[in-house]
Amino acid sequence: MSDQALIYHIARDADITRLAEGKDYRCASLETEGFIHCCNQQQLPGVTARYYADIDDVHLLIIAVERLTPALILENTVGGDELFPHVYGPIAADCIIECIPYGLQSSERMGLLG
Repeated sequence: MSDQALIYHIARDADITRLAEGKDYRCASLETEGFIHCCNQQQLPGVTARYYADIDDVHLLIIAVERLTPALILENTVGGDELFPHVYGPIAADCIIECIPYGLQSSERMGLLG
C-alpha cells in the first residue's frame, strides 16, 4: 500500500476503546464539527507539534483511504493553502490498519520529532 493511500489520525486513548470491540471509530470532532481530522504523512510532525506537544494519552491511527465509506474531503477549515484530509463520518474498524501507541515517550513519536 502506498503512502498516498494512507492517512493518519491522532486519537485520544479514551476514544479507541470502541475499536477493541470492533466498532466504528468516533471522536469529539465528529459530533462538534461533523468530521474527523486527519493528516498525511508529511503533515504528521506539524500536527503532532501544534496540537499534541504535551499530550501523552494518544494513539496513532493509520487509515487505509480506499476502505473508507464516509466522504473524505481535502480542505483547510481554518484558512490557508495547506489541505488536510477530513473524514465525514465514523471510521469503520476495518479501515484502520494500525493503531500505534503514540505517547510522549513512544519510539514512533520520538523518531518522528527527534
